[in-house]
Amino acid sequence: MFSSMAFCVFIHRTDSIYDDVPSERHQFPKRYLSRAQQCEGDWVVYLEPTKVKDTKGSFAVAKVQEIIPDPGNQEMYLDVIEPGTYLDFGDEVPFRDQGSVIEQGLLNDQGNISGRAQAAVRPLSPADFARIVERGLGHDEDILPRVDPDTPFEGFSEAPQPFQHLTARDRVTQITNRAIRDRNFRKTVLRAYGERCAITGLRLINGGGRAEVEAAHIRPVEHDGPDIVSNGIALSGTAHWMFDRGLVGLDDDMTVLVSRQANDPDAVRSMINVTAKLIAPQRLADRPRAEFVRWHREHVFKH
Repeated sequence: MFSSMAFCVFIHRTDSIYDDVPSERHQFPKRYLSRAQQCEGDWVVYLEPTKVKDTKGSFAVAKVQEIIPDPGNQEMYLDVIEPGTYLDFGDEVPFRDQGSVIEQGLLNDQGNISGRAQAAVRPLSPADFARIVERGLGHDEDILPRVDPDTPFEGFSEAPQPFQHLTARDRVTQITNRAIRDRNFRKTVLRAYGERCAITGLRLINGGGRAEVEAAHIRPVEHDGPDIVSNGIALSGTAHWMFDRGLVGLDDDMTVLVSRQANDPDAVRSMINVTAKLIAPQRLADRPRAEFVRWHREHVFKH
């Protein structure tokens, strides 16, 4: 039942000494076991520490499927993430905003940050979970379909309703909604690639100020591909169409491959940027993971 849900914060950094793959597992010492068990079967927020340069803050959410002993280290345990639940936030959530911490549960009676902030695994109140997810998903206009601001509304005119913050239950419903996940995935991928097509190198902005580039899953969702940046590429509409149909693919070194089954392979090659390789994100953790690239080459690309 939602009423008995419990939430946690997992601290993670890309240079972690732990065997972490946030979309799949989170490794932690035995001393945190009782805390982690509180959110087994429920949702967690991933947080990058403030001491990390250019920290992402709270950057993702996921559901813990189960907790198991680490088979390779008797002093460690693993939070196993339920497949298909991990989601990178379209808008990273800072630890502090305008002098106040987002995670209000860290404040003590004097209003200062308590020692709990140093814990790698810690409980998170439903209110804090809802607040962080609200910030991570961004404003409604970033999630809901665009509407023409000049479109008249029919019927009686009413005063605008005040904004209402959704509950933790509502936020869980949001992050499991396919349409919202797709739009959030697009935001994270386009930000990682600077709104530039990774194959052609073009960065086109339409008259409304929006990037004319799409977020492509390397391993599709229908084939168990996760909604993570490292399973995504920013592509123009044409490049996306060719990638999904296997007319272009990627080698292990990110060289763009052109299928021999393409009607006009020379024309396709002329579209590829001068490096002949994918223009990858600067952040190493955002670059395509080898297993996804290999899956696309073996199951989609037409050799």
